[in-house]
Amino acid sequence: MSNSPHGIRYSAHRPVVMGRNGMVCAGHPLAAQAGISILQRGGNAFDAAIATAAALGVVEPLMSGIGGDGFIMAYRASDDTLRVCNGTGAAPYAATLERYRDGIPMKGILSVSVPGLLNAWLDTHEAYGSLPLADVLAPAIALADDGFPVSHYLSAAIAGDSLLCQFPTSRAIFTRSDTGEALRPGDILRQADLARTLSTIAQQGRDAFYRGDVGEAIVRFSDQQGGLLTMDDLNDCSARWQEPISTGYGDYTVYEAPPNSSGHILLQELNVIRQYDMAGLGFGSPESIHLMVEAKKMAFADREAYVADPDYIDVPLAGMLSAEYAEERAASIDRERAARDVAAGDPWRYQAERRPATPAGVGRRGPRSEQEDTTCFVVADRAGNAVCQLQSIQSGWGSSLIAGNTGILLNNRMTYWHLDPNHVDCLQPGKRVRHTMNPVMVFRRAASGGNGTSDRRLAYVLGTPGADCQVQSNMQVITNLVDYGMTVQEAVEAPRWKHVGDGTESTIPHTAEDRLLMESRFDSGAIRQLRAMGHPVHELDAWDGVTGREMALYIDPDTSAIHGAADPRYDGYAVGY
Repeated sequence: MSNSPHGIRYSAHRPVVMGRNGMVCAGHPLAAQAGISILQRGGNAFDAAIATAAALGVVEPLMSGIGGDGFIMAYRASDDTLRVCNGTGAAPYAATLERYRDGIPMKGILSVSVPGLLNAWLDTHEAYGSLPLADVLAPAIALADDGFPVSHYLSAAIAGDSLLCQFPTSRAIFTRSDTGEALRPGDILRQADLARTLSTIAQQGRDAFYRGDVGEAIVRFSDQQGGLLTMDDLNDCSARWQEPISTGYGDYTVYEAPPNSSGHILLQELNVIRQYDMAGLGFGSPESIHLMVEAKKMAFADREAYVADPDYIDVPLAGMLSAEYAEERAASIDRERAARDVAAGDPWRYQAERRPATPAGVGRRGPRSEQEDTTCFVVADRAGNAVCQLQSIQSGWGSSLIAGNTGILLNNRMTYWHLDPNHVDCLQPGKRVRHTMNPVMVFRRAASGGNGTSDRRLAYVLGTPGADCQVQSNMQVITNLVDYGMTVQEAVEAPRWKHVGDGTESTIPHTAEDRLLMESRFDSGAIRQLRAMGHPVHELDAWDGVTGREMALYIDPDTSAIHGAADPRYDGYAVGY
């Protein structure tokens, strides 16, 4: 038994939070409390998810909000329905290659794409919610209007963004009026304009944003700044419901969001590593880490070559997820040596449809920041409903622009586009860019019943922010749970690694140095052996948010008790009752 305060077999410094009625695991305690308050008022998991999402846009403004995008994976237990609501916005109609011939700026109004998140919130609420929208948004409105204490993390994030306070609309909110300095820990952050905007949406619904006064204010601000957004862009923006994609891993089925999400990467990784005895290799062994890193490289190479908005490009998704393709890729791994410059495979060989003619090229873009910020949370209720949601304004603070008097911080999602016309993810007006966000649910498989139908029971809901690290962190957490028998809190807290570089990262140009970043809590002998195998290991601090910030919950199949876990690598908390 572990000698750490809350570990069972492994180490954990926080307890597993348990409840029977509901659970919210989110990146800020006030947001988790907002979701729980809705459950306690009689709302369901979907109501609580929208309340949590809206609250996160207030208390974690650098990471998400209705100026950005998101994915919502929603499970309704009563009819065993699992769907993904894709709330990613498109490039503006005026966003042509010619307009960006000199590159896409990292910040400012030309980095802004059409915000799609609010559509996903409202579509999910309309499909599954039980409380009025005004009730669901009330906690976020109160947090914005009354204010909340700035955390050390948020204060440092404000001070660390040199551009944020250069823009007048942003400076007025996030700096002290007396000195002009960044808000300090304990200062009260009030966002009256955002409270007013959320109140308008609570009363008028989506039309306020996509057709009415709020949208017109955003477009007017964009025009004043020399941007591209128009009312046509907002009018035509819509979310869409998608069927999740899946693969088997052990006794479980893992579900992910389809493209334009990068969820296929996680499934490809799992397909490859399941060819090996991961449980027998042991947690943190150089052999297990080596196999996971090599599987990651292969899946990322495939994304770079084949994946973009499926409305604009044929994606060989069935081929990439086929068992035969996974066997082929796994067989090519050198068990003793790290590979460099891993090439994409040929999934079209395992795809029924014919190969398209579109090649993959090399993108170009303006200077990039390595920091990318998103938020993730998970929710479950007593009835067995569950939500995994990710939402983002792209990098920290998005464009750094508050849209006039709306209080809405606009995204900088345009910075994900390739500008090479031969690349699958090349910029086109109205096209949705490839995203790294990927919500995950894991179901326990059961034997087929006498009527020929199969039974499944929700086991785990999990996810993390972290751009390209998301699918790497999620793979590690799933193996921790399935192969190593960890509790959800142990699985979230366990030391993690992140591989960067190899010419396949989501950031462009591909200039990241090839490195395997490993938290220093890994065994020193394992680190030495990985270096001997050719992995360019760079040791991180013991707890480093660059490896992701996981949220996870588990539903006990015998008692239906909900177990919640939150990553101590930042301000996340699990709250249950």
